Amino acid sequence: MVDGAKKPYVVAVAIQAIYTGLFIVSKAAFDSGINTYVFIFYRLAAATALLLPLALISSCRRRSTTTATPGLTMSCRLLFKLFLYALLGNTFTLNVYNVSLKQTSATVGSAATNSMPVATFLLALLLRMEAVKVRSRSGLGKLAGVALCVAGVLVIAFYAGPSIRPLAHHPIFAHKPHSVSNSAWIRGTFLLLLACATWSLWIVLQVPLLKEYPNKLMATAMQCLFGALQSFVVAVVVERDFAKWKLGLDIGLLAILYSAFLGTGALMYLQAWCVEMKGPVFVAMWSPLALVFTIVCSSFFLGETVHLGSILGGILLVGGLYSVLWGKSMEKENKITSVVPEERQSQGEGTAVHEKHGDELTSHV
Repeated sequence: MVDGAKKPYVVAVAIQAIYTGLFIVSKAAFDSGINTYVFIFYRLAAATALLLPLALISSCRRRSTTTATPGLTMSCRLLFKLFLYALLGNTFTLNVYNVSLKQTSATVGSAATNSMPVATFLLALLLRMEAVKVRSRSGLGKLAGVALCVAGVLVIAFYAGPSIRPLAHHPIFAHKPHSVSNSAWIRGTFLLLLACATWSLWIVLQVPLLKEYPNKLMATAMQCLFGALQSFVVAVVVERDFAKWKLGLDIGLLAILYSAFLGTGALMYLQAWCVEMKGPVFVAMWSPLALVFTIVCSSFFLGETVHLGSILGGILLVGGLYSVLWGKSMEKENKITSVVPEERQSQGEGTAVHEKHGDELTSHV
């Protein structure tokens, strides 16, 4: 049994291990020849089959235990908003990410996810949900994080460097090696960054959405449903040969089931639990661990050749992540320390007023 105090740390490591598995099996499936657009449709359809029944059961239980459920009814306006959010966060982001993953490597895909907190901060800044004080330590930390993130992306895109030989001569998910041109690698790297940016925008938009409709499970399930319908249309347009839609007992089926049940269901529950226990910063702090796991596992399971540029770029992205997180923590500390003296001052003023009133009362007597 794991000690209660250590459980969040074990869960945080498990989350990064699941992410690593997601990068590896997805890349293996794409290298085996499965169409990325068909893959996304199957993934979202399987996730919907998992989440929608759970959401309906949960909603029925809520209605049976409470007489009124304000804010939990779906209007046409809310459904349209969920449709648009699914188009952004599921259909567009996942398709762009998987196309770019096919053109790069699992290591680069894992490294790019470390830019998401930085991208989220930039989007919040543009939407005026964040503020930067350039002369403060917290503001400098945030700006340094953005600079490190940009530097990391440029290093990954334009510098390969010496390669590290694979750990396994006969990898488990063996596939026919295919060469990627420099232009495709650069395009894939920036597409990864675009996918992380749109995913970060989707995360920012979830905040007002969940205030309007607090049923998180149903909101996620409906976005998966809309995303599956949208992805079906995209996949039909791109891949009209339905013979290539057939699934066999291979890595493609494993990747779909893994991404739907572990990559969606288990990750959603574990991340929500960990955020509730330790906060979102604690969860984000562990994301570089997935990069380390992916470097080792991609070399062992996929036989990928890891280049020094990918490792250096990943380190810069991790540095940018921690710099932004440090800036956020410093900002919170400054807010706390500025609030405490104000409270003490107000308490002191209240005491002084009370003493003045007491003196006035005694003088009248």
